[in-house]
Amino acid sequence: MYILGINAWHGDASATLLKDGEVVLAIEEERINRKKHCAGFPSNAIQACLDHAGITIADVDHIGISTNPSANLKEKVSYSLKRLTRIHKMLWDRMSKVFRNKDLKQILAEELGISESEINAEIHRVEHHICHLASAWYPSSFKKAALLTLDGMGDFVSAKWGYAEGNEMTVTGQVEYPHSIGYFYTTISQYIGFTKYGDEGKVMGLAPYGNPVYMEAMEKILQAAPDGEIGYQLGLDYFRHDSEGIQMQWDDGPPQVGTMYSDEMEKLLGVPPRTPDQPLEQVHKDIAASLQQRVEDVVFEMLNRLAHQTNTDHLCMAGGVALNSVLNGKIRHNTPFREIYIHPNAGDGGTSLGAALYIHSRQDGAEHFSLPHAYLGDTFSDDAIRNTFQEHGIEAQKLSEPELIDQTARAVADGKVVGWYQGAMEWGPRALGSRSIVADPRRDDMKDILNARIKKREKFRPFAPSVLADYTGEFFEDDYPAPNMLMVYPVKEKKRSEVPAITHVDGSGRLQTVHRDYHPRYYDLIDRFRELTGVPMVLNTSFNENEPVVHTPEEALDCFLRTRMDVLVIGDYFLDKEQLNQDKEAGQEAKNVS
Repeated sequence: MYILGINAWHGDASATLLKDGEVVLAIEEERINRKKHCAGFPSNAIQACLDHAGITIADVDHIGISTNPSANLKEKVSYSLKRLTRIHKMLWDRMSKVFRNKDLKQILAEELGISESEINAEIHRVEHHICHLASAWYPSSFKKAALLTLDGMGDFVSAKWGYAEGNEMTVTGQVEYPHSIGYFYTTISQYIGFTKYGDEGKVMGLAPYGNPVYMEAMEKILQAAPDGEIGYQLGLDYFRHDSEGIQMQWDDGPPQVGTMYSDEMEKLLGVPPRTPDQPLEQVHKDIAASLQQRVEDVVFEMLNRLAHQTNTDHLCMAGGVALNSVLNGKIRHNTPFREIYIHPNAGDGGTSLGAALYIHSRQDGAEHFSLPHAYLGDTFSDDAIRNTFQEHGIEAQKLSEPELIDQTARAVADGKVVGWYQGAMEWGPRALGSRSIVADPRRDDMKDILNARIKKREKFRPFAPSVLADYTGEFFEDDYPAPNMLMVYPVKEKKRSEVPAITHVDGSGRLQTVHRDYHPRYYDLIDRFRELTGVPMVLNTSFNENEPVVHTPEEALDCFLRTRMDVLVIGDYFLDKEQLNQDKEAGQEAKNVS
């Protein structure tokens, strides 16, 4: 049985295909059309899923989309009746996009260039946050757990919580529009000059440079629920979405979100909003620190009350706020939860898998799903890699496995920057050793080297370590597994000088714990680096340059050639740029002589 899950008209449009409860392929539209955070309809991603399985849409039994216009209808009507005299452009723009899925078969047929009669699947509209919860619960392998999803907004809701056991999820509460902890983070991020969709992660990285001196203001902007209750509410005077509405665009490209803060925000904070071209001052860093601290305070309070309500120390989380790895890394130290599963693609992209898993869980004989790793994307054959080099007239070395590992590890140890392209692409925003750039974590200057030569991003942003799982506790204050790079832990003080390139200004690192069972070649690379240097980790950043992470061998080669990377390793092929340039020069000299 084939089940196709779709996330459309939200950020990070995506598609996931299950066959008999196993993932065939999970991929975001941006990886194919190269439009970052693409928010339209994932027609390319859907076709990629079908092609990977060798089927057509006629073979799919169920299609689920991660939005349901009928969900929370009572709450929508109640909200609208109370505000008939106001303009709520953001809300109604979003709802108009969502109602498109009433004609999902027609849209699918148009996007795939087929007749509507070829689609035999049963169509399911699954509420947005149910998809988030399903994406975290079913892959967790827990027998029982508390559930929490937090994000901006989906189907009129910004948070939902409850518990799960077996194949059943029970929702016990939610927060509805216009209140949203995701909107809170986005709005303050906009205020200090980070205005693009997805910039919240940058602000999280900026926060350690500041001091949380704006807590009194933050407590007015985001208010915790009364004692004993789970939830929060916004101080709506400081926002525009409830009173005026804001312009939003969710079509075939990066999402566009208009200014969310009101004039009252400036009166409260006492400083004018920063534009992206203005310099970052200490006040902006302090606001970022206060923002991060307030989110942590409110979420930890919610989690403590949820733990009491559910009487379990197991937690499953998803939603855009669950990508806040600084918060995630503190959960075990600030709440009763000890076992934590966060979906590797916790943002909206992950809801396509959530929709598919929710449908799967309701089929006769469905078993609890397992997702031990995030390598759910497509792979490219040795022929495809070789052809890519040949088309560019490039001769790369093809090496045996031991030779490849040894030469690459030595290159990293020598301070070279390596583009590392191996196996199945990662599912989610983090590079986890399949589409990564790796470098030496021991070099104090490596952050500046990567920023200047390749990444071309803000200097304050940290780089992450990939550490062999068995050595986590040797370098970090916590050794709880973090295979999907969704936890930030303090680096042990005595170890910080050994790995300065991955140690943030506050002494922390957003780590990936690497297990050999899930990515043996990446594990062996790091292990060989350990043998050479005594350090069981490498610096790992995504394989891209201000674009979506590379998808094809062609894109990897292009990124390598246009940046100042030193080495490219694709599959079994090893390409040294210095040698490549020497060969070109020799070829040119021979041509001139002739």
